[in-house]
Amino acid sequence: MAAYIPTLKTQYKEQILPALMKQFGYSSVMQCPKLVKIVINQGMGQAIADKKLIDVAQEELTMITGQKAVQTRSRKDISNFKLRKGMPIGVRVTLRDQRMYEFLERLVAVALPRIRDFKGINEKFDGQGNFTLGITEQIIFPEIDIDKITKIFGMEITFVTTAKTDEEGYALLKEFGLPFKNAKKN
Repeated sequence: MAAYIPTLKTQYKEQILPALMKQFGYSSVMQCPKLVKIVINQGMGQAIADKKLIDVAQEELTMITGQKAVQTRSRKDISNFKLRKGMPIGVRVTLRDQRMYEFLERLVAVALPRIRDFKGINEKFDGQGNFTLGITEQIIFPEIDIDKITKIFGMEITFVTTAKTDEEGYALLKEFGLPFKNAKKN
């Protein structure tokens, strides 16, 4: 029996790699940028007052990604925010390989089109070819049952690539199907 390979991974090898090699004039496949991991992070300031919010968010993020979410804890005391060192203040998941491709496919095909008044995403990269997408509501994912929602949380989805420039990172993510607002002219 053949091992399962996500559709986007196959598409990357068969279509995206040759397109990027042609676009940037690479001589080797190893020069092409690739997606290393996707990190999903939810910071929750309200968790200081209500401890159950962290558990709910952890459960929801686990359902969305198919991988157990871990709690992030504060590193230091901040008295103005009533924050103590070691208190849980968020949840995150790091996806790699098959789960990463599956999540990306669901994000592009199902979740992003469910955003109200969606006109595309801004292309603000970090200078090293990595991209962070902010989402205001977790209910755009079909895994979440809207009737059981107690509070609406936002999240940050960071795409970490091996691209050396923002232009390469943009080209890679555009090929994967991320709907950027105004396509750059090449």
